[in-house]
Amino acid sequence: MTAPSRPESTPLGPKPNVVGVQFKPTGVIHEYDSGGLALTRGDRVVVEAHQALALATIARPPAAGLPDPPPPKVLRKADERDLLRNEQNQQREHEARRLCLTRIRERRMSMKLVKVEYAFDASKAIFYFCAEGRVDFRELVRDLAHALHTRIEMKQIGARDETKLLGGVGPCGRELCCSTWLREFQAVSVRMAKEQGLSLNPSKLSGMCGRLKCCLRYEYDTYLELRRDLPKVGANVTSLKGDGVVLRHNVLKQTAIVRRAEDGTEVEVTLEDLVEKRAD
Repeated sequence: MTAPSRPESTPLGPKPNVVGVQFKPTGVIHEYDSGGLALTRGDRVVVEAHQALALATIARPPAAGLPDPPPPKVLRKADERDLLRNEQNQQREHEARRLCLTRIRERRMSMKLVKVEYAFDASKAIFYFCAEGRVDFRELVRDLAHALHTRIEMKQIGARDETKLLGGVGPCGRELCCSTWLREFQAVSVRMAKEQGLSLNPSKLSGMCGRLKCCLRYEYDTYLELRRDLPKVGANVTSLKGDGVVLRHNVLKQTAIVRRAEDGTEVEVTLEDLVEKRAD
C-alpha cells in the first residue's frame, strides 16, 4: 500500500512590511510596501509617485502588516546611478532657475521665483513662485518648455511655504521648525499670544515669513488647561490674604494677582489661598 501523497505546499513570498517614506525632509510621510527589502531609517529608495519615478527617504522603519487597500511598493533601494541622477537633476534645477529669473526680468513680471524642482526622471520641472495676485505665465511656460525640453509646472505658494522651502534661523537661534520637522501648518491666532501673556508687539510675534510664529500654538493648550482652575480676571474673590478683584494671572505659578478692597494693595494668592469665589 502506498502512502497518501501530501498536498504540495505553496511557497510563501516575502512578508509584506510597511515603511514610511518622504520626498522632502519635512514632507508628509507616505506608506509604501517595502517588498521584503532590508531597509532602515535614512535609506534612499526609488518609488513610484504620481505615475512617475521618485527618489525618497525612509522616514519610518518597516513594520509588519499591510493596510487595506495595499500601498504602492518600493521599487528598489537607490544605487550609485540613482544618486548620480539626483545630482544631475540638482544641476538642471540650478540652470532652470537662472533661465527662469532671466525670463521674468525680461518680461517684467510681478512674481518672485522661490525654487525649482525636477522630477527624478526629469519628465517635468516644477517652478515655485510667490505673487500678490494672479499671474499670466503662459508665455513664460512656453519659453521654458522650449528651452528645457521638459514639461513645465508652475505653482504659486504663500509666505509660509516660501520660508519652509528656503529655510533659515529663527530669533530663538535654532533652524526654523517649518524647514526641519514641522510637516503641516496649523492655524495660529493672536489669541494664543494673549492666553500665554506674551507681548503683542508684531515684531516679536512674527516669524521669518512675516506671519504669526508657528510656535505660539505649541504650549497654547497647556496654558488653557492651567488657566481653567484660576478665577477669571475681574472676578471678586475671597482669600486668606484679603478680599478683592483679580487683576491678572501667573499661569505657570498657578497664582492670581488680587487688588485688596480694603487698602488697594496688590497681593499674589494661590489656589489654596482662595476661600471662595463670589459672583460679580
